[in-house]
Amino acid sequence: MIRHTEIVLALLLMCHWLSAAERPNVLFIAIDDLRPQLACYGQTSMHTPNIDALASRGVLFERAYCMVPTCGASRASLFTSIRPAPHRFVTHLAWAEKDAPGILPLHTHFKNNGYTTISLGKILHQINDHADGWSEPAWRSKQSGYQNVEAMREAIAENKRSWPNKNKHRGPAFEASESSDADHPDGDCINQAVRYLEGFARSPDQPFFLAVGLLKPHLPFNAPQKYFDLYDFDKIDVPDNYELPTDLPPRAVHNSGELRAYAGIHPSKPVDRLTARKLIHGYYACVSFADANVGKLLRSLKRLQFADNTIVVLWGDHGWQLGEHGMWNKHSCFETSMHAPLIVAAPSQTDVQPGTRTAALTEFIDIYPSLCDLASLPTPDHVQGTSFAPLMKDPSRSGKPFAIGRFGTGDTIRTDQLRYSEYTDKNQFVGSMLYDHTTDPRENHDIRSDRPKVSKELAETLREHKGK
Repeated sequence: MIRHTEIVLALLLMCHWLSAAERPNVLFIAIDDLRPQLACYGQTSMHTPNIDALASRGVLFERAYCMVPTCGASRASLFTSIRPAPHRFVTHLAWAEKDAPGILPLHTHFKNNGYTTISLGKILHQINDHADGWSEPAWRSKQSGYQNVEAMREAIAENKRSWPNKNKHRGPAFEASESSDADHPDGDCINQAVRYLEGFARSPDQPFFLAVGLLKPHLPFNAPQKYFDLYDFDKIDVPDNYELPTDLPPRAVHNSGELRAYAGIHPSKPVDRLTARKLIHGYYACVSFADANVGKLLRSLKRLQFADNTIVVLWGDHGWQLGEHGMWNKHSCFETSMHAPLIVAAPSQTDVQPGTRTAALTEFIDIYPSLCDLASLPTPDHVQGTSFAPLMKDPSRSGKPFAIGRFGTGDTIRTDQLRYSEYTDKNQFVGSMLYDHTTDPRENHDIRSDRPKVSKELAETLREHKGK
């Protein structure tokens, strides 16, 4: 009979083996405000060859949803795998360690299991959030977001003269410049990431968790001119539902407040069509700029011979509205705010077919337990997400029955065919909306009055499963 001490020793040796060279690295790429505006998501007019190539060798999640459509709250919820609630993960300023005290975040869990953990660019919104989980202090670029600083200052001054009562006065909402990629914060961030990869190559047996956060396509839409040149402005138009709905709960729509702070944007009037087209052009350019930065990072991963033992996760922290329903930014319970890209390539999983796509519903709180599975780490008991690793092997699996999210006083549930959202004021119900995605994927026709029974059932499910 094998003695107890021998069993313990064998387990310890096995754990040591798993934490050595065979344990996969993780490259965690976060892209701010990236909606599924990518060729691999069917937007064929987009120039995104590098992200498309990642999708062709990994798994693309066609229906992945954020938990809260604002950056700080979305990231805090993802890194803890804890659902948001009315008093947890609420705004863009959310702290994971303050809103969910005592919860072990994703990066700290990897550090505790022998990984070197590095944060570059925008990962958690607050740079000092769970700082002890990083092997080194989190890093962000000091490069200016605007290349023509004098023009920026003049635009801010004009913004103040034209609309002194704005809450904030920012510079132009977009800038095309004859600059190099490295002149911008994201280009600088990618260069820093490449330097870290080169450093990791000198100690290939030490696993790493490298988190790289790109700012674009977040406002302002600033990028080198060459990325604007990828798109024909004359072919860019506003969406066909470029109107603010009038028959929805008052809290379902917003005034696009984030955009209003920028120069040239009226504080309350609808954005005129010409300006709207320029904004859309700028967003497209910044998506292609982000794609180019991703490409440089992935080429370095391959050059340094990490590609075959590195899990790559690419995600946008939430969706973004490009004028749909007359709104810009995120901050709503509409599909345009909740739906975001998620692509995972895990080359060590030999039973995963490259180029796999799955339509199963997925939530961002699922990323934490999925990475644990893919890296052969234990999943902490607090985790509220569900691993999607089985979906990667068999994309035909049904997946989750629904995805739940919220913003402000609105809670929303997405099923295979429907999206139901309801709103409160001082904890009192004030209204709801229901859309059928089989016939109305752009959510133009609210059918809650036509299907009261369905609305009631979804409301009960939402209240039972949303964060408390």
